[in-house]
Amino acid sequence: MPGRILVVDDVATNRIVMKVRLSEACYDVLQADGGLAALDVARQERPDLILLDVVMSDLNGIEVCRRLKADPETAEIPVIMVTAGRNADEKLCALQAGAEEFLSKPLDEVTLLARVRSLLRARETAKELALRDGTRRALGFSEAAQTYLQKGKVALIASQRELAVEWKAQLSGRFNGAMKVMTRAEALALPNAEKAPDLFVISVDVDRSDGGLRLLSELRSRAATRNSAVVVVVPERAQDSAAMALDLGANDLVTAPFDPAEMALRLETQLTRKYQADRLRASVKDGLRLAVTDPLTGLFNRRYAMPHLARIAERATETRRPFAIMLLDLDRFKTVNDRFGHASGDAVLEQVAHMLTGELRAVDLVARIGGEEFLVALPETSLTKATSAAERLRERINQTPVTLPGSMGSLSVSVSIGLAISDGRDVAIDALMARADAALYAAKAEGRNTVTVSP
Repeated sequence: MPGRILVVDDVATNRIVMKVRLSEACYDVLQADGGLAALDVARQERPDLILLDVVMSDLNGIEVCRRLKADPETAEIPVIMVTAGRNADEKLCALQAGAEEFLSKPLDEVTLLARVRSLLRARETAKELALRDGTRRALGFSEAAQTYLQKGKVALIASQRELAVEWKAQLSGRFNGAMKVMTRAEALALPNAEKAPDLFVISVDVDRSDGGLRLLSELRSRAATRNSAVVVVVPERAQDSAAMALDLGANDLVTAPFDPAEMALRLETQLTRKYQADRLRASVKDGLRLAVTDPLTGLFNRRYAMPHLARIAERATETRRPFAIMLLDLDRFKTVNDRFGHASGDAVLEQVAHMLTGELRAVDLVARIGGEEFLVALPETSLTKATSAAERLRERINQTPVTLPGSMGSLSVSVSIGLAISDGRDVAIDALMARADAALYAAKAEGRNTVTVSP
């Protein structure tokens, strides 16, 4: 996975060694010889990841990290802090400052590169979601409501239940989430994402083939759990297992036995990121829905309808089964707007749309493609059945008065319908639409409130 990595160390030899390692893995490497230089390079170059030494002469690495995370321009850049010592308090301070990881020298190359790959993957996903969310807002859709940090649901899964119970006891009082000891079978039996925990903590037993790594892989492959965060607890010298866990999709690693304060902090961090990703995913999903939906009627719009119609035609060609399309146009709709006002016109459109969806199958396509024009596509439908459906729609609309807003009473409306059939052979959608359009004009010419079938 290509990416630009900023290496920050005031010892030139250390920077050179790290550059060689990362360059061999095909990363583009930037360098800074101190904390102040790192802040400047980070703002100017926007690297994808920063490897930051803790002890530097001009500015302590933890302070550099704190400033990076406080600056909106650099806050989202993941930071791996590196130190020659093994000071637990220093590690905790680094994580509190916002560092994604804290590694001690000498660095294990396999674990380091796996951690880099993992963080870059997460960053790319976040950037893509943020880009789509930005596009959504640029199109004029409202910003998604802010998700407040809730009490996270955390599942604790260890090879021995007693170990998971011990984890829960250690974290009680330090972590505010709702923790539950869970078995592997219970995790895999979760029916949907609503029932799934926000985060799994899984132990890796290197002596068992059915250990945590296989469970991690299963969780990542299932729809119910693929968006849950996963923190993996690995033995201290199990570098290969640690690297594999990251490559399989673990969000974070903790070495066993873990420090409860550190674990609590990592869990809070992962939950925060999980909720942010959930919000962005929901925002993108809502944006996509709004982009293809008519805001007045709730029906699909032309942007969605035409590609979907093309897929219906492709399917019909593959199965050699007929399908039908209808173009429906409200009769004398301009008169409704002129006489009763646009609010009444909107009420007519909304209620007619409701009638259409109520009379058709779930597999049928219903879309508003113009001011008072609707498109209906009926997959796997013969001429006889399509004609019957068109007449049913026409009668339902004509016989159901529309309620006007305020105290204006009700109004009877009608539609003209043009119907065209494809016999299931290869057909151009434009030609089929043209036939339906011609039939619609013929229905209008015949006096409106009628169905005309294209020859």
